[in-house]
Amino acid sequence: MVNKLNFDKAFAWGISLNVIYIIIEAFYGLLIHSMSLIADAGHNLSDVLGLLLAWGATYLARSSATSKRTYGLRKSTILAAMFNSLLLLIVVGGISIEAFRKFLNPQPVQGKTMMLVAGIGVLVNALTAFFFFKGKESDLNIKAAFLHMAADAGVSLGVALGGLIIIFTGWMWVDPLLSLIILVVITMGTWDVLKKSLLLSMDAVPEHINPEDVRNYLNSLSGVTDVHDFHIWAMSTTEYALTAHINIPFPESNDNFLMETAEALNNKFGISHTTIQIENDRAQYGENHNCPP
Repeated sequence: MVNKLNFDKAFAWGISLNVIYIIIEAFYGLLIHSMSLIADAGHNLSDVLGLLLAWGATYLARSSATSKRTYGLRKSTILAAMFNSLLLLIVVGGISIEAFRKFLNPQPVQGKTMMLVAGIGVLVNALTAFFFFKGKESDLNIKAAFLHMAADAGVSLGVALGGLIIIFTGWMWVDPLLSLIILVVITMGTWDVLKKSLLLSMDAVPEHINPEDVRNYLNSLSGVTDVHDFHIWAMSTTEYALTAHINIPFPESNDNFLMETAEALNNKFGISHTTIQIENDRAQYGENHNCPP
């Protein structure tokens, strides 16, 4: 089991390195008129926001609830994801306008500087991904951070290769073309986060959980004849809850059944907060079902 304190340090180092790199990349992007560097700086800004959200989720998961906020502040991670997505889409719109303008009227770009700065980005993103490598198999939140940073190392590598192409061919249109490709990648990822955060804010079932599979599992339990008032929702970006009423005509031991079912739902579906109400309406069975006294 990876120590959470190690994750805190990993988030702190990853965010610090990326903030420094964003400043360097944006500065040189403006200095040499490279739209692909500016677009990648916007992409790395999304990395920082993503890391902050992931770090916030791990922190809020450890915070205590209060009498007024019985779930604590877990749901704030969903709202943060939604607002960050909207902000990034606005940034993408502004960069896209400038990229199209430079695509139609290419300007000289220093390929060597572009390649060098992007090469630094490959190292920063790869190093940040390495910080989360150890915990990616045991924590979905950490795995998401690892995959995001590993993918961004690939984007920075693409920008570096673009600089190499400019050096050898002099094709200045490669730079704004790369920026547009990067913006498409950002938009696809951002749109997905925005869609998911909007759905989760309205208590929709988390995308990776199949409600029919969960319902079928509950129906398959010994003695269960019906499942109703069935709800699954997200308490945060990493914690999920379930409530359900189930009919068991003649339950033997409610306590053991509830504990075992809650543990199984956590292990099988990642649902860590379970509330199940057992109902045994004997009136609907009567003597024909040999109902015990």
